[in-house]
Amino acid sequence: MADQTDLFNLPARTIATEPPTAPARPGNLAAIIGRIEEAVDEETAGIRSGTDYDLKASNARKSRYLYELTRALKGANEIEFLEQHREGLARLRQKLAKNEAAILAHLNAVNEVATLLKNAIQRADTDGTYSAGEFGYARA
Repeated sequence: MADQTDLFNLPARTIATEPPTAPARPGNLAAIIGRIEEAVDEETAGIRSGTDYDLKASNARKSRYLYELTRALKGANEIEFLEQHREGLARLRQKLAKNEAAILAHLNAVNEVATLLKNAIQRADTDGTYSAGEFGYARA
């Protein structure tokens, strides 16, 4: 039989104040776009700085903001949204282009280093140290 003290540890019930399909509010959308811009700017700067930037955490943050944006747009008029936030979306598009360029430069640098390491390993393996000529061939 369950002890009555176990019942006091249950989570409290919450009452939703807004229905989940409430129309998007323009102020919320501008704030979400601003947070996405901030996250993209931070990631771009982190990649360019060459320090140990946490891309995994940055991707999680951007995914959360994209989820927020998707939820905020649910039930919103898309044409009205585009008209009201044209400037913010244009800024975001430019920042995303800069972010993409930084990521591509980073990936190209990683690829170049990997190629250098691969070539060095291949040269070390083919320096003749362990070639068949070193051990001689069996004579019949």
